[in-house]
Amino acid sequence: MMPLVKNLKKIPSAPGIYLFFNSKKELIYVGKASSLKSRVKSYFVSRKSPRPIEEMIHEVASVKYIVTSSLLEAVILEGSYIKKFKPRYNIKWRDDKSWNYLVITKDKYPRVETTREHELNLVGSAPRRKFLHVFGPFPGLNIKEAMRILRRIFLFSDCNPKKGRPCFYYQLGQCLGVCVGGITQKDYMKKVIRPLVFFLKGKKKAVIKNFTKQMRMASKIEDFESAARLRNQIKALQKIQDAALLNINFLREEILKGNARSLRIEGYDISNLGASNMVGSMAVFDEREPMKSQYRKFNIKTVAGQNDVGCLAEIVGRRLKHTEWPLPDIFLIDGGCPQVSAVLRILQKQKIDRPVIGIAKGLQRKKNEFIISNPAWTGLARQHENLLIRVRDEAHRFAIGFQRKKRFFSP
Repeated sequence: MMPLVKNLKKIPSAPGIYLFFNSKKELIYVGKASSLKSRVKSYFVSRKSPRPIEEMIHEVASVKYIVTSSLLEAVILEGSYIKKFKPRYNIKWRDDKSWNYLVITKDKYPRVETTREHELNLVGSAPRRKFLHVFGPFPGLNIKEAMRILRRIFLFSDCNPKKGRPCFYYQLGQCLGVCVGGITQKDYMKKVIRPLVFFLKGKKKAVIKNFTKQMRMASKIEDFESAARLRNQIKALQKIQDAALLNINFLREEILKGNARSLRIEGYDISNLGASNMVGSMAVFDEREPMKSQYRKFNIKTVAGQNDVGCLAEIVGRRLKHTEWPLPDIFLIDGGCPQVSAVLRILQKQKIDRPVIGIAKGLQRKKNEFIISNPAWTGLARQHENLLIRVRDEAHRFAIGFQRKKRFFSP
C-alpha cells in the first residue's frame, strides 16, 4: 500500500518514486528520486518554478510514494508506471529523443539493447519489431551507466555465438562466453535472461533467492568458480552502485545516441617541466573513440619536486572522490611498475577491483612494454593493444597541452 502524504516532513530520505494525483484521484505525474524527501519538497517550496511545473502543482491534490532499494530500481519502476498509466504530465517526454527503452531481442541467445522511442516505431503501446521483452520508458536516464550496472550483475552477452574468439567483456569477467561456446542456449536463458527480466519487473528478492539457491547447489558439487560468481552477483544486487545515474546531463551527447556501448577506459599521465608546473590528465575512451566531454585536468597540489609516482597517486585519489563519474572498466597508466603499483594501492585502499595496465617505453624507447596488475588480464591487453596505446597517447597529448598552456599563462 502506497502511503498517502499528508505531511511532507514524513517522506523518507530514500530512493524511490513519487506519484502526484489530482482531485479526481487520477495519476497526473510520476517521478524518480535518489531522495524522495528532497525531491518532493522541491516542488512545493516558495521559490518561483517554471510555468509547466506551476500548472501541474496547482492540480496536485495528493502525493504518494514507493521506496526502492536503489535509484536504478526507482528508474525501472518509474518506467513501468509511465507505460501502464500514461500520466498526463509525463507525456511531455514523448517527443524527447532522450526517452529510452531497454529491449531484449528474440535471437537464439537474446541480446540486451537500448533504443529510443522513435526507433521502436510504436503502434499503440506495442513495437512493430518483435522483441522478447520491452522495458521503459526511462525519461532522461543515463542509459549507458544503467547498462554498465546491469551487465556487471547479470553478465549478458551482445556478441555473435559463432564468433569463436573471446570478446572483451568475457575477458573482463562480464560475459559467460556465448562467443566461445561457454554456455548453452538453455542455460543462458535460465541463468542470464530470466533473472534479468525478473529484476526489470521489480522482483529483485526473487532473483536473489534464485541466485542463492544456485550458489548452494554449485558449492555442493564443488563448482567453486560458479559459486563465487553467484556470490558476487548477489552482493552486487544487494548494494547497487548507481551514483552516476543521478547526473541526468552527464555524457548527454553520448546518451542521446541511444545505442552507445558501455565500456569505459580512463588513461592517466603526468607532465612537468623539471619540478615546476606539474599537471595531470585523464582521457576517457569507450571501445571505439575518445569521449572528450569527460576529459579532466588536474593541477598537482600535494606533491613537491619531480615525483611522477606521487603525482599519479594524487590525481587518481582525487578522481575517485567524484562518485558521480562512472568507474572505468580499465585504469590505463602512462608509466611502468612504480606507477601501476601506486594506482593499485589507491584502488585497493578504496576496495575497488579493476585492471590497472601501464604502458612504458622499453630500454631502447622503441617498443611499448605492458605492465599488468593481474596476469589474468594479459590476453585482454594483447587483444586490444592498439586501443590501449591510443588511450595512452591521448592522455599524454592532453597532459602536455595543459602543461604548455599553464606555462604560457604563468607570470
